[in-house]
Amino acid sequence: MLSSVTLPCEGGSGANNAFDEGRASPQYRLMRSRFPWSRTWLALAIGAALNLSLFAQTPAAKKQPPEVRWAKEIGAFETADKTNPPPQDAVLFIGSSSIKRWTNVAQAFPGHKVLNRGFGGSQLSDSVAFVERIVTPYKPRLVLLYAGDNDIASGKSPERILGDFKAFTSKIHAALPDTRIAFIAIKPCPLRERFLDQVKTANRLVQEYTTSDKRLLFVDVFTSMLSQEGRPRADLCAKDRLHPNAQCYELWASLLRPILDQYDPPRSGGK
Repeated sequence: MLSSVTLPCEGGSGANNAFDEGRASPQYRLMRSRFPWSRTWLALAIGAALNLSLFAQTPAAKKQPPEVRWAKEIGAFETADKTNPPPQDAVLFIGSSSIKRWTNVAQAFPGHKVLNRGFGGSQLSDSVAFVERIVTPYKPRLVLLYAGDNDIASGKSPERILGDFKAFTSKIHAALPDTRIAFIAIKPCPLRERFLDQVKTANRLVQEYTTSDKRLLFVDVFTSMLSQEGRPRADLCAKDRLHPNAQCYELWASLLRPILDQYDPPRSGGK
């Protein structure tokens, strides 16, 4: 005769109310062993759903028009221009965070009037969008543009980068036909080494295009930032393995200084 099993009642006590799990049916033990896993999978499912909702918002933010996405940054430039008008006929640096983070760029080029209009996270198409607001109003003698690695990391092709550079130069020359424009080569960096071939292609396309117009220049910072093995030099990057460090900016300045001296002769105080 099979012995009966007494299930414990909530709040019960005593030996008679104890549940002998070892004597429970196999089906019950199987159900009990699976129950914690069920809760785990439920939690994972809820977390995945939340993550998907967050990821769904990110592309939407990136699809915002540049005028909306960069309203704060460009508005800050325009406010500063009203309170402290920048010089005309200067050297303008514009582009992504590699320009924005070059905080001592004016000191790197003594004898030149230098203006920094970098806004971090931007792509080349964003600089195109704001030509009329943060380029042509300054009537710069020379424009130095750095952009492109954010573009490639976001999935844009080298051909798209060339197309955006053509649009950038066309908009500037429509208003300022004598202004020279220099494209600072897209840099190699350890964090984005997987895009190295695309970076090389984009640089080559832009460099070839600059030979078609004497007002356009290409500044090759890319080659000097590679090791002997052809890999990005980590010693030229910040801890994030993405942005230039002080040593890198010194390298860039040494490559750019002859260009500034040639097309924007140093004023008093220069060399």
